[in-house]
Amino acid sequence: MGASRKPASPATRASGTRPPDEPAPRPPKRPAAASDDDSDPWRTALDLALLRAVDAALAALPAGSPAGVALSAGADSAMLALHAAHAARRRGRRLHCFHIHHGLQAGADDWLVRAHRLAGLLQADCHSRRVAVDVDGRGMEAAARDARYAALVELAAHAGVGHLLLAHHQDDQAETVLLRLLRGTGPLGLAAMRPVTERDGLVWIRPWLDQPRAAILDCARRFEALSGWRPVSDPSNADDRYARAALRAGLAPALDARWPAWRRTLARHAAQARELSDWVDEAARADWLGLDPSPDGREFSLAAWRALPAPRQAPALRCWLRGLGLRMPTEARLRAWLRQLREVHALGHDRAVRLRHEDVWIMVRRGRVLCVPKTQVE
Repeated sequence: MGASRKPASPATRASGTRPPDEPAPRPPKRPAAASDDDSDPWRTALDLALLRAVDAALAALPAGSPAGVALSAGADSAMLALHAAHAARRRGRRLHCFHIHHGLQAGADDWLVRAHRLAGLLQADCHSRRVAVDVDGRGMEAAARDARYAALVELAAHAGVGHLLLAHHQDDQAETVLLRLLRGTGPLGLAAMRPVTERDGLVWIRPWLDQPRAAILDCARRFEALSGWRPVSDPSNADDRYARAALRAGLAPALDARWPAWRRTLARHAAQARELSDWVDEAARADWLGLDPSPDGREFSLAAWRALPAPRQAPALRCWLRGLGLRMPTEARLRAWLRQLREVHALGHDRAVRLRHEDVWIMVRRGRVLCVPKTQVE
């Protein structure tokens, strides 16, 4: 629909017409590199490197399938939607934008309106949903992220979209590497965000992980000059109570002064760590298949696991959990599991072991390690 202040239903389509209160398009102050699609009124706002990355991502999708963009209405996601709309139009793909209304900021209603306005300018479908963020012992950032991703999965399924573009860029990637390093996630954790991941039946694509945010902001300024549409600014991004905002405000300026290329360097480290992580995953998969797993993958031989060299036991456990769709435990919890599983084998198979993880129990029974739903035990 257009610029209604009411929450849009999951199947709402954004109008391609300009809302009555939206400023008329203005001539650009400084044209960017022109594209080969003269029918796109916003073509001079595009950045060719950003466009090539998005176009390559869309080219890898199944023929004829639609694409989606997670649209917060901030500069990053808005410019991703702009470039995706152009590339999708050239390739004959339908584009859907998905906006999640968290209700955590005073301006959240306006953000929803701006997201729908932008989709209208880009002649893309727009879907939105309000979510309730339940902290439930987690930090606000984590709770909001989980609620957002769950809602995106639902909206994408409703729209028949199997591939969703996310606007994370090189600056985000570098910050993630640094935060993971400070949190002690280990060398594999430094792989940070992957360009393509599959989760909850949806393929998540980050085409801009090697693109600097400065280029995105330049596009946003050009697009505003052309259209009058301005991206939203989330105040939480400057709230140093949150780790990422604290890094940007306190540490990033010092790094910029001494090592101006640190973002590009850390993003390169992420790519190298990702290669290492892929190799470890492949080896862990081979080890897991040698543990006499059950056909449904919910159990394996404790003795076979114990026979693995100690450094390969933890990766095999992670492979098992990943195959069951479970989150990875913290490093401390994983080490506790390793200790108990090693001890139960040394003492015999009659010792009771019951480890709680999310909504399941990890148990040992007759020499087998099992993953059992909580409802079948309690």
